[in-house]
Amino acid sequence: MYELKTKQNDNSVLEFIERIDNPRKKEDAYRLLDIFSETTGYDAKMWGPSIIGFGSYHYKYKTGHEGDAPLVGFSPRKAKISLYFATGDPNREKLLDTFGKHTSGKACVYINKIADIDESVLKQLILQSVTYLQTIYTENH
Repeated sequence: MYELKTKQNDNSVLEFIERIDNPRKKEDAYRLLDIFSETTGYDAKMWGPSIIGFGSYHYKYKTGHEGDAPLVGFSPRKAKISLYFATGDPNREKLLDTFGKHTSGKACVYINKIADIDESVLKQLILQSVTYLQTIYTENH
C-alpha cells in the first residue's frame, strides 16, 4: 500500500527554522509562522522534514487512497518559499490576482520573499483554504 511520506511529526518547528542558512529567508519563515498561527489559530507542526503545517484534515480519494494533510502550510525551500493552500477552490485565483509577485502550481504558491506579497491577501488565502477544506471534508464524513 502507498505510504504517505509527508506525515505530521514531533520535530521542532523553531529548530527547523533556525537551521535555515539565508538570514532573509529565516526572517520570512518566522514572519510566516506568526501570520499562519495567528490567522488559523492552530499550532505549527512539522509535516515531513520541511513543511510547517497548521491544522489537519483526513482525505479519501475515489481510488481508495487516503491520508492526513495540513489545512495550510509553508516551506522555506532553498529556491523559493512554498505556500500550501487548498486546491480546487475557484475563489483562490481571484485572491492570487491581487497577491503580489508569485508563481503557482497545482497545490503550491511560490514566492521569493514576503516583501513581494500583500500580507492581507495572504491571510485571506489562509482563511479561505481552511474554510474550504473544512467544508468539503466534514460534509463528506
